[in-house]
Amino acid sequence: MTASITQLAIYLVVLLVLSVPVGWYIARVMEGKSAVNRVFGGMEHFLYRLCGIRADADMGWKQYALALLLFNVVGLFVVYALQRLQLWLPLNPAGMANVSADSSFNTAVSFVTNTNWQGYVGESTMSYLTQMLALSVQNFVSAATGIAVAFALIRGFVRHSSKSIGNFWVDMTRSSLYILLPLSVLVAVVLMSQGVIQNFKSYVEVSTLETTAYTVPRLDPQGQPLKDEKGAPLVDEMKTSKQTLPMGPVASQEAIKMVGTNGGGFFNANSAHPYENPTPLSNFVQMLAILIIPAALCTSFGMLAGDRRQGWAILAAMTLLFIVMTLTVMYFEQQPNPALAAAHATQTSGMMEGKETRFGIVASSLFAAITTAASCGAVNAMHDSLSPLGGLVPMLQMQLGEVVFGGVGAGLYGMLIFAVLAVFIAGLMIGRTPEYLGKKIGVFDMKMMSIAILMTPALVLVMTAISVMVENGLAGIANPGAHGFSEILYAFSSAANNNGSAFAGLSANTPYYNVMTGIAMWLGRFGIIVPVLAMAGSLAGKKRLAATSGTLPTHGPLFVTLLIGAVILVGALTYVPALALGPVIEHLQMLAIH
Repeated sequence: MTASITQLAIYLVVLLVLSVPVGWYIARVMEGKSAVNRVFGGMEHFLYRLCGIRADADMGWKQYALALLLFNVVGLFVVYALQRLQLWLPLNPAGMANVSADSSFNTAVSFVTNTNWQGYVGESTMSYLTQMLALSVQNFVSAATGIAVAFALIRGFVRHSSKSIGNFWVDMTRSSLYILLPLSVLVAVVLMSQGVIQNFKSYVEVSTLETTAYTVPRLDPQGQPLKDEKGAPLVDEMKTSKQTLPMGPVASQEAIKMVGTNGGGFFNANSAHPYENPTPLSNFVQMLAILIIPAALCTSFGMLAGDRRQGWAILAAMTLLFIVMTLTVMYFEQQPNPALAAAHATQTSGMMEGKETRFGIVASSLFAAITTAASCGAVNAMHDSLSPLGGLVPMLQMQLGEVVFGGVGAGLYGMLIFAVLAVFIAGLMIGRTPEYLGKKIGVFDMKMMSIAILMTPALVLVMTAISVMVENGLAGIANPGAHGFSEILYAFSSAANNNGSAFAGLSANTPYYNVMTGIAMWLGRFGIIVPVLAMAGSLAGKKRLAATSGTLPTHGPLFVTLLIGAVILVGALTYVPALALGPVIEHLQMLAIH
């Protein structure tokens, strides 16, 4: 575990050090007070005039929410249309066919909601135009939407006796132009220096030195895998001496995929593909890019709240949860597999199945923890091959509400919701009306908080229950038993919490799962954003109260402990029964082999 602790320590030191200047920059930019605003202010206002936007007109929460929803609905239709028409559109050198209706719907919802769940194989499904104009554009604007909502909630706490929480169009523009775009350009240049491809060439076919044998699953007319009378999947044996090397503008999409905590890869293997992630340095840069904005936003929050300790308290809670989760998955992945031990196989490296040898177990485990701590979903190893309890960790991080750093913007506003819950619990203990940052938390605020916290657990558990009871849900399982249940539970945990990673043993590119996960992604995103904005509007209209001797300090170790307790309490009470049916039982079955 020494190597694990060392890599984790190096990563966290670099991340936390960089988060301070980046957070300061983000706060200044979003409030229009940075040098960048002054230099590019003319261009920014030109864009507002071109689009007919009144940049000086602040919005109430209802107007803000309506603008946000309309913008994302338009994006949904655009992404859907580009997929359905891509055969006849330019920048399609491989002649990719139009994407099916159900897959187009799922992908459109996925990228609009910052989930980037991919039921398709990118290099054999999407044209260059679709990758750039549909998917990469949504990588920017979906991430910018999260930042906008986070700052709307911050203004709710900071402003007093105000009817407005900002201007959605201004927040979107500044997030995209001044934060996401420059960081993405920087990361793309670094990735290209490491060998990530960036071109518009046609795919290249090469002859291999050896003939490769492989199997292809047999599918029925509905795309479902066929099985024999014993339930085993039917496959066809194939051989080839040719290999097609996919090309494309990968580095540009890879950068915003990480910076915006999107996670949707250009290739099916995602960041395990050498064209997306060729070296240990590119791997470290990608891991750093995933969490830099979520961590930095804590600094931004402290600055705007007028007390940097408030931001540090939120960051401390996130970091402590992250450390425990990461060390857990690292530990279990480095243990020998009891099934192989029973077969007297020599194991010196732990559970290497499904992991890239150029990264190894430690870097793969760290990546798995990072990508599910954030709502990113990018992977550099096969999560379906993780040990039972190693796989439980990324699943649980999503189920906690994607607040262990979380997505761009979404992690901060999610953790602030839990902060409200924490002060409410503390208020119950001492019989005092809860307060946070000088704002009394009223009945309406608690209702909105409850909706935001309970939305995703309801989606995950209800849709998982339905899927294990209907034929269309069970048909996609490649691994029956406890692991098959884990695959379904992971899929809906990922979709509803807008993560996008998967236990890929589940055949999810079917009409049933495309529709069900699409609904989960949409409600899991906007079913939380709207209550958060409603709470922001309510808080902004309240007066700021002076702290008294009875006020709970929300910047010290006691509050950090209370906040972590609230996060774990909700997750444990909600998901422990489901986790017991999946990863826990699978772990006990694995031990029984030994």
